[in-house]
Amino acid sequence: FFVKAANGAMVPLTSLGNASYTTGPGSIKHFNMFTTAVILGSAAQGYSSGQAMEIMEQIAREHLPDNIGVEWSGLSYQEKKAGGQTGLVLTLVFLFVFLFLAAQYESWTVPIAVLLSLPVAALGAYLGVAVCGLENDIYFQIGLVMLVGLAAKNAILIVEFAKVQVDNGGDLVQSAIHAAQLRFRPILMTSLAFVLGMLPMVLASGPGSASRQAIGTGVFFGMIFAIVFGIVLVPFFFVLIYKAKEKVQHKIKKD
Repeated sequence: FFVKAANGAMVPLTSLGNASYTTGPGSIKHFNMFTTAVILGSAAQGYSSGQAMEIMEQIAREHLPDNIGVEWSGLSYQEKKAGGQTGLVLTLVFLFVFLFLAAQYESWTVPIAVLLSLPVAALGAYLGVAVCGLENDIYFQIGLVMLVGLAAKNAILIVEFAKVQVDNGGDLVQSAIHAAQLRFRPILMTSLAFVLGMLPMVLASGPGSASRQAIGTGVFFGMIFAIVFGIVLVPFFFVLIYKAKEKVQHKIKKD
């Protein structure tokens, strides 16, 4: 073995001291040029990987010296980097739904009646996941985005018919009630068919079942809430938004 001297020459290690063989680690890993001890693990049943990572960071802060830190790599690094964006994603989803409906109805206020019904479905999804002991992971969030579109579809069917009747001179409250009665059967049929289609994912087992259960459970319970409560609340929101719109228009004309 040779080491480099100050003048650049390679000097035998034996000329500087005695060397002997001993036992030690087979390899010394480095990460970002720092000596590293690799820790591999997974979250316990009923806990998400994000919760496990938070516990690891908490243990490191409490027990490791100040000159030792914790860094994530691989999928854990990507998860940490992309975490906390659920609110941003759902905000964009609601924004796009609103813009598409505003173009369809040629109104900035009518789409609000559809959007107000969507949190009901989201609440059902969160409650369903909590009752089943699942976590709010990336798969559940994918199902949540899909659920927004499905719940909005039911509300659109009611709002569309109610708006047509109101524009033709019909009474506001009666138009909303009649639209809900008229679209009750098709909404119920399509929604129940989709809910039953989600049942195999809710009851999934075997390899990869966790992702299927996370997606299916949220959508399953979310659609049930959308069916039970959405059909009642959408006409109410439609009447509420239209009355608020009429008050604003009346005030503008008066001013």
